[in-house]
Amino acid sequence: MSTAVSTTLLAYLPSPDRGVWYLGPIPLRAYALCIIAGIVVAVYWGERRFVACGGEPGTVVDVAVFAVPFGLVGGRLYHVATDWPTYFGPGGNPLDALKIWQGGLGIWGAIALGAVGAWIGCRRRGVPLPFFADAVAPGILVAQAIGRLGNYFNQELYGGPTALPWGLEIYHRVDPATGLSDPLGGVALDPTPIAIVHPTFLYELIWNLLVAVFIVWADRRFRLGHGRVFALYVAGYTLGRFFIELMRTDPATRVFGDIRINVVVSALVFLGAVAYILIVRKPREELAPADDQQAGTDSAAADDDRPVSDGARDRTP
Repeated sequence: MSTAVSTTLLAYLPSPDRGVWYLGPIPLRAYALCIIAGIVVAVYWGERRFVACGGEPGTVVDVAVFAVPFGLVGGRLYHVATDWPTYFGPGGNPLDALKIWQGGLGIWGAIALGAVGAWIGCRRRGVPLPFFADAVAPGILVAQAIGRLGNYFNQELYGGPTALPWGLEIYHRVDPATGLSDPLGGVALDPTPIAIVHPTFLYELIWNLLVAVFIVWADRRFRLGHGRVFALYVAGYTLGRFFIELMRTDPATRVFGDIRINVVVSALVFLGAVAYILIVRKPREELAPADDQQAGTDSAAADDDRPVSDGARDRTP
């Protein structure tokens, strides 16, 4: 095999040379931009699905006002709780726990506390939470996939060494001003990789998109309802996350000896989601379109305003 062919085969995936750009004194962080883009996609697609099922336009945006902040806080709390030595252990800085822009959002906390925010928003709009959850589930998966691009720019959440053609090159980033190591905010001045690793963030990104397509198909094919689309999302996501988590080599809290905590959580949540799908057998909910609801309200009001006949008055108890 010629040298040229060998070089082509070993042309691994390069990492970005940085994850932060500056607009004057303002830092533009790729991780934050990916999170924002994911939220926009999730709200937009969720709104379209919600309205297509008979929901009132604007409801998803209104509920997102509660769900998104709750989800971000929950995601950060879970990350800090399961990786507390980084912030509160020897050499850690507790204030770094507040620096959400540096990465670190646990999906389990985001979903759990985000569901609380969604419940508040749904209560205010008079929408059943399971109906809302089914509408937004595929969009959440796509949002998670977009968010994984932020991990790519941060050079994080990758796996062990590999010689596969899609191996990811990891570079040493430094602060250009001082030359000191700065993995998140620094720049890779030397294009020589310090490691070739499994891009587990990319595996999860692709898996999330495949699961999103699958649950949309399943929803149309079987007319799922009462939270079963959301449960299918949870089951599909955790199935992939279980195996992808086993490939990761970044520091993580270990339980039951030497098992990553997210492996255990993925297994438990998967079983819970599957149980929900098997147990819940109610027919799919259907909300009347907003125009029909308004028409019905107007019709009822017109009936109330109609003069009552003498005979009707006579029959009134």
